[in-house]
Amino acid sequence: MQPRNMSMSGVVDLAAVKAAGEAKAKAEQARAEAARQGGTAAVPPSALVIDVDEAGFERDVLQRSAEVPVVLDFWAEWCEPCKQLGPLLERLAVEYHGRFLLAKIDVDANQMLMQQFGIQGIPAVFAVVAGQALPLFQGAVPEAQIRETLDQLIAVGEERFGLTGIAVDADADPSAPAPRPAGPYDSLLEAAMVALDAGDLAGAVQAYKNVLADDPAHPEAKLGLAQAELLARVQYLDPGAVRRNAADDPADVTAQLAAADLDLAGGHVQDAFGRLVETVRRTAGEDRDAVRLRLLELFEVIGSDDPRVTAARQALARVLF
Repeated sequence: MQPRNMSMSGVVDLAAVKAAGEAKAKAEQARAEAARQGGTAAVPPSALVIDVDEAGFERDVLQRSAEVPVVLDFWAEWCEPCKQLGPLLERLAVEYHGRFLLAKIDVDANQMLMQQFGIQGIPAVFAVVAGQALPLFQGAVPEAQIRETLDQLIAVGEERFGLTGIAVDADADPSAPAPRPAGPYDSLLEAAMVALDAGDLAGAVQAYKNVLADDPAHPEAKLGLAQAELLARVQYLDPGAVRRNAADDPADVTAQLAAADLDLAGGHVQDAFGRLVETVRRTAGEDRDAVRLRLLELFEVIGSDDPRVTAARQALARVLF
């Protein structure tokens, strides 16, 4: 699955050259003013991840984006993929040592920001660079591709706007939590993440299955397996051909399954669920069972607490019974 707008050339297209020039000038003015006042003090690593709401958006995001790229993580408490992506972004924010700032936005509490950014599904990740916003990716994305996106974002911030990041004082955070003791399955879960980073989806699937063999209810392994299997299914699909086949023949179960996988991988959760519920309604026998089981697998990717899963389960029950 490829993130949307992986090429940072999208920054150039986001606004006219004139607007980009104005943004650079504003960023330079902001840095000059900060230098006149004695410069920006070094911050502890914990300050690299902030919670942002509508009231503080201009101060915490727009103004800060004059000195450092600000990555926006749109999330919600009920979103299971968010619970996997969020900690990963937080870890990378600390690891990148001030080269970008991570701003977390709870969409349930900040509906206006969600609408302004045109969020159709979460998790969704955007960036603001020198006052300009651009989409980075949406949905479940492997760490290696996230790193590639961040590297490109940082390079554009430096080359086009002179953003050099913020100073970090690693010794100024005495309240930082102690390392978590290793759990019984940490090595297997780490092996799964390493395999994902290397593009070895089969290896990741097997690592998650190894955990579930001992603990069938392990939540992180269940979610990871569902996501890894989804990534494996869509990895080599031709999106254009898949969608044409699905549109041309609604009765083609294989085409509808593939299109639903692409929908979900792209963050279009309700489209994926609706497509499969409708396919269940139109089919019978083994075909119906295959579609129903795939829908249940996609529920695992999103999480049972997601209201979209609840609604889809109700719709599925209506067509089955």
